[in-house]
Amino acid sequence: MKRKILVIYTGGTIGMMKNRETGSLEPFPFDDIYTHLPMLHLIDAKVDFDVMQPLIDSSDTNHEFWVKLATHIYNKYDNYDGFVVLHGTDTMAYTASALCFLLENLGKPVILTGSQLPLGVMRTDGRENILNSIEIAADTKDGQPCVPEVCIYFENSLYRGNRAYKDNAEHFNAFTSSNYPKLAEVGVFIKYNRQYIRRQPTEKLILHTKMDDNIAILKLYPGITDKAVSTLFSTPKLRAVIMETFGAGNAPSNAKFLNLLKEAVNKGIIIVNVTQCKGGGAVELGKYATSLELRNLGIVSGHDITTEAAVSKLMYLLGEGLTNEDVKKWMEIPLRGEITID
Repeated sequence: MKRKILVIYTGGTIGMMKNRETGSLEPFPFDDIYTHLPMLHLIDAKVDFDVMQPLIDSSDTNHEFWVKLATHIYNKYDNYDGFVVLHGTDTMAYTASALCFLLENLGKPVILTGSQLPLGVMRTDGRENILNSIEIAADTKDGQPCVPEVCIYFENSLYRGNRAYKDNAEHFNAFTSSNYPKLAEVGVFIKYNRQYIRRQPTEKLILHTKMDDNIAILKLYPGITDKAVSTLFSTPKLRAVIMETFGAGNAPSNAKFLNLLKEAVNKGIIIVNVTQCKGGGAVELGKYATSLELRNLGIVSGHDITTEAAVSKLMYLLGEGLTNEDVKKWMEIPLRGEITID
């Protein structure tokens, strides 16, 4: 039997085409997709298309949208063998990370893709991205899906969703994954790096629907003022802060700054240390003197997690109603392959 793949359009550049009369961009008619993409007939799978209303610009994504999308996939889960989500590129990595936490024990492919140019223009990268994503979502080995996890596919590369980030707004290869290898590369053949792909779980899929968005990001920079730091930590209902530090997790060592962190921790605010470096390393509290005090204050190491994954993981853990100590513990433990622990 042919495998069944559901393509879900949520919004974004890939689902737009130019109106020949007005010249403006308008949503692509997915009910007539086989006319626009006749190559779909060559894929050995039955492909259905679904438009999730209302369509949104990816800049408008939030935790409510993530829960809605995860619920949509969960409700269709038993009827399909894989899913392709068409999504705007700007926040695709955030959505991919959120889905991996909300869909626990995921055993089928959920591949997010998009494009830099609208599907309805001549040089669009959207056609190849959609077709290859569907083919990968339908691909099996020994009767099991080749990639049973949340992924991002872009420009011939398949990445783990919670490891990828957008690093280019102009080139077709808009995404990268500095701290984790590609899951697959597409050329004449699709070459899977199977040793890096998560194994299919045996447990039943669990949907999580609660996320707590009372978090903030503190990006450190040379000369950051105490007022700026104090103002952020004074945000009402704030529960956790992702602190983007330098290098291997380093931060200013002056007493005023450290005292502000101490006061925040004492108030019950969780602080997760995430490096600003996109690749080539991880947070190592205590490696340098400037980060030793952070560890002593109870700051949590984010290891090599991306900011995108840290955001959704924190929202997910806080939404589970865990104690602060449990949230801190699980932030340093890989749940969906989002961090590497040596």
